[in-house]
Amino acid sequence: MAHKRTASAVWSGNLKQGKGTLSTGSGAIKSTPYSFAMRFENAPGTNPEELIAAAEAGCYAMALSADLGEAGFTPDQISAQGTVTFDMPGGKPTLTGLHLVVTAKVPKIDAKKFQEVATATKAGCPISRALSIPITLDAKLE
Repeated sequence: MAHKRTASAVWSGNLKQGKGTLSTGSGAIKSTPYSFAMRFENAPGTNPEELIAAAEAGCYAMALSADLGEAGFTPDQISAQGTVTFDMPGGKPTLTGLHLVVTAKVPKIDAKKFQEVATATKAGCPISRALSIPITLDAKLE
């Protein structure tokens, strides 16, 4: 059965002085402000690129848990951090890559098996499959 998730954005004004809000259908994000300065000048607040990094980190952590379970291991904890690179090749704002840093506590698994599962998960995570940018991974077993 297909699941549909929704999000919305409202923008008022021009690019540099305008402002907007982001909301999700679930209400987890509700009228969260974003602006040019939040995207391009590192002003405090969220932006679409940060939300892509969060989506990948969240998806990957859950997918790694599932893949470890299928391999016979139950993780105590998985921490994943996603960092997108937002650059201007050819003068056009572009996501050029995403880097995942993952640490996991997984009883009874050896480092080689953990790396094998972690690498396979990167290719299989639904958000990873949706992105056309290169995704790199640094996975560590604690």
